[in-house]
Amino acid sequence: MKPIDIFQDLKSNAYPGRGIVIGQSEDGCHAVTAYFIMGRSVNSRNRIFVAEEENLRTQAHDPALLTDPSLVIYYPVRTFPGGTIVTNGDQTDTIFDNIQQGKTFEDALRTRTFEPDPPLFTPRISGILEHGTEAFTYKLSILKSTDGDPAAAQRQFFEYQAMPGLGHFIHTYQRDGSPVVPSFEGEPKPVRLSGGIDSLAVSLWESLNPDNKVSLFVRYINLKNGGTETRLINKNQ
Repeated sequence: MKPIDIFQDLKSNAYPGRGIVIGQSEDGCHAVTAYFIMGRSVNSRNRIFVAEEENLRTQAHDPALLTDPSLVIYYPVRTFPGGTIVTNGDQTDTIFDNIQQGKTFEDALRTRTFEPDPPLFTPRISGILEHGTEAFTYKLSILKSTDGDPAAAQRQFFEYQAMPGLGHFIHTYQRDGSPVVPSFEGEPKPVRLSGGIDSLAVSLWESLNPDNKVSLFVRYINLKNGGTETRLINKNQ
């Protein structure tokens, strides 16, 4: 499958839900990751991203409007020496804890399943990149229900060797829908990555549906010295 234009892909989809992009910059000097959240309910839209050192957490923009924090307040990004974890839920902590115990990304996610939010059963999407050298690897995963069955989980894993200018994009939903929003299907989408962090952040944000977008995180990680640059955009700020 040839790389697609992620910006056109997003512009044509009013509600992909939450999305993760991981890859390598066009110049080969940086590992790249991005994560965005969207929402249709008041509870989902009432969020901002807040940096906490090298980690990232969600926070209620207006605490008075927060009704159920269980699936909307979490750490989307946690770091460890030589690596970064990014997910759409509290499985970030599960992955982080397992890695500290010498276990793997896959070990961690085999203990988890999709979100308990019938009838959607929102998929849990996760990514990890280990970026010690230019020849780094990254993984993506999706945990989802089989045909909406709450007793049947699919756990899919994808591993990639980084290539300059190439990333992979996975999101929770195929498209908008009512009452059920169909879950993402198939492999993560290969996407072209070009330009610097500001260009990517602005282009991603402008490509998301203006009514449904909530927050965006983009990080470039220098593969020689481990230094990071991060951009956060919150609709509510």
